[in-house]
Amino acid sequence: MSEFIVVTQKPAGVTFDMAGGDFDLEMESLGSINAKIIEVDAKNEDEFIKSAKNADAIIARGRVITKKIIDSLNNCKVIALGSVGADTVDVKAATERSIPVTHVPDVFIEEVGDHTMMLLLSTFRRLTIMHNYSINGRWSEGRPLLSNYPRLMGQTLGFVSFGHVARATAVRAKAFGLRMLAYDPYIEEINMTRYDVEPVGLFELLEKSDIVSMHAPSTPETHHMFTYKHFESMKRTSLFINNGRGPTVEEAALIHALEQKWIAGAGLDVLEFEPPSKDNPLLKMDNVIITPHVASASSRMAPETRRRVGQEISLVLSGRWPRTCVNPSVLEKTQLKRWQPYSMQRGPNS
Repeated sequence: MSEFIVVTQKPAGVTFDMAGGDFDLEMESLGSINAKIIEVDAKNEDEFIKSAKNADAIIARGRVITKKIIDSLNNCKVIALGSVGADTVDVKAATERSIPVTHVPDVFIEEVGDHTMMLLLSTFRRLTIMHNYSINGRWSEGRPLLSNYPRLMGQTLGFVSFGHVARATAVRAKAFGLRMLAYDPYIEEINMTRYDVEPVGLFELLEKSDIVSMHAPSTPETHHMFTYKHFESMKRTSLFINNGRGPTVEEAALIHALEQKWIAGAGLDVLEFEPPSKDNPLLKMDNVIITPHVASASSRMAPETRRRVGQEISLVLSGRWPRTCVNPSVLEKTQLKRWQPYSMQRGPNS
């Protein structure tokens, strides 16, 4: 049996989602098909191309896999991502070359659902302000401030995109007595109503929601999906939560909306530019809660993601369809065999 070569970029710093020099978890699956992982310390794109051009598979981490890289690949059968989003791979270029791009859309959904609810609750109950009052001798000011706001039960939560994370959040939000709406043109209504979520248009959602929760993936179509006109359409008392992808929101518009009091506050795990500059106005607003892109983090996330990357590559190199694929249309054009029903994305928000 000939040896399969899997190439990946050596990360510049500490990595949390993939291997740190050893690939024991990936090799649980890859070892059985005689595959070898080569970590390349490429300083630039051309160096990476030189090392990867004859690879059988690419693990996409530490370097954006551009069209130039993809077009240079002579033998690549799969590009594997250890993330939900696929914005670090030129999926269009991969599709043109009939290379499946796999991802991991379901390993850490529960963690992100928990984090979304944490941001929602913390923002709604003005946690940062309450904390600052407590430690700065302003103990008596907390109750009067919160007395200006309604209780959470009965408020309307609107989901922009209703994929896995939004659905997990909906399960949690139902327990708090929230009315729920969702906008997602790629999801059948039955997949919303079964969660007691009402499907609506985007601007109807913005006008009716007390809390808007953004879950759209980062794609060329969703870049700056939210801009000035969207924030201006929201209630002046509403809150904005983004636990999806930073580039889906025009950050200047969000800052303007907060400064002009178009919306009352925001809870953010993602920003358009990460890490933010020290002079980013969002960092200085007491009605904004920010966490450093950590929603998926747990002790389970990294090892399960790494195992899944190995499993997906192993399936494709063994001649079978992967479990989850960003560009499933290419699978019909390959010689890969269906091995079982698998989750095919209905669209970028599924």
